[in-house]
Amino acid sequence: MEHEATVEGVGIGVGEDGSETPVVLVRARGEIVPIFVSADQAQSMQLAINGEPFERPLTHDLLVEMVAEFGGAIDRVRIDDLADGTFYAKIDTEQYTEDRRKEMVFDARPSDGIAVALRVDCPVVVTDEVVDAAGRPPEEFDAGDGSLDAGR
Repeated sequence: MEHEATVEGVGIGVGEDGSETPVVLVRARGEIVPIFVSADQAQSMQLAINGEPFERPLTHDLLVEMVAEFGGAIDRVRIDDLADGTFYAKIDTEQYTEDRRKEMVFDARPSDGIAVALRVDCPVVVTDEVVDAAGRPPEEFDAGDGSLDAGR
């Protein structure tokens, strides 16, 4: 089963090796799924969350613009697998050409999918299997003021 998710924010978490690493917090089924990302991905997501444009188009902005110019639309992002500590995602799209609709699915890193979804305001969904394996209670991320903290 899939559950619509919300991106709660981007922050700094502590990786398995003890180093500080950017993390995006995704809430699904009442739990938080922390997904570690690169600094560039974190910056791209935070800019999209804040609605701030970058001085030049970032890769995710370019992708969204190209999809639209080719008559396509991004319908949703699915975070649908977790294997050996690596999350997997799909981006569901559609394209209209000559009054025909063509559905396409693209394999993606969850960080790219989330960064794109934040730009086009499409749903992000997470499967039960992913939440069961990686979901944690929101209290583990409580910053004390009602907001979520990535555990810095």
